[in-house]
Amino acid sequence: MSPYRSISVIATLFLFWVVMSGFFTPFLLTMGVVSAVAILWFAHRMDVVDHEGHPIHLGRSAFSYWPWLIGEIARSALDVSRIIVDPALPISPTMVRVKTSQKTQVGQVTYANSITLTPGTISVAIAGDEILVHALTREGAQGVADGDMDRRVTAFEGLS
Repeated sequence: MSPYRSISVIATLFLFWVVMSGFFTPFLLTMGVVSAVAILWFAHRMDVVDHEGHPIHLGRSAFSYWPWLIGEIARSALDVSRIIVDPALPISPTMVRVKTSQKTQVGQVTYANSITLTPGTISVAIAGDEILVHALTREGAQGVADGDMDRRVTAFEGLS
């Protein structure tokens, strides 16, 4: 493991510890750092630290992908809310298989999770280079099938 990745893991674990504990005394902050180093050491000895477990290589592209995803979540939430309050309840549940263009498992999981985070759609299964998606409406299924999210996740992955 590179020193940069090790420092990043320790910093991430320490920041998580600080946020969750809320204590800022010198002793407890020191113990937080010691705990983060110990966790990294144990994880390294157990050989469970890998490139995909702490994907710092995705850091820069996250700043463009996450705002777009948040916008998609908000738009989909409004669409689902309109469907719910409509007395006719205009749903047309649909299952669709979409091809993935991601090269890694992290990319495929990011794509599947992004689909599931978007209200009105849920990733049911990943099989090879396809994701089975359940959508509340045909329009939602067509939105997933059009491939915009797939292209953005592939760009986020950085291997396109």
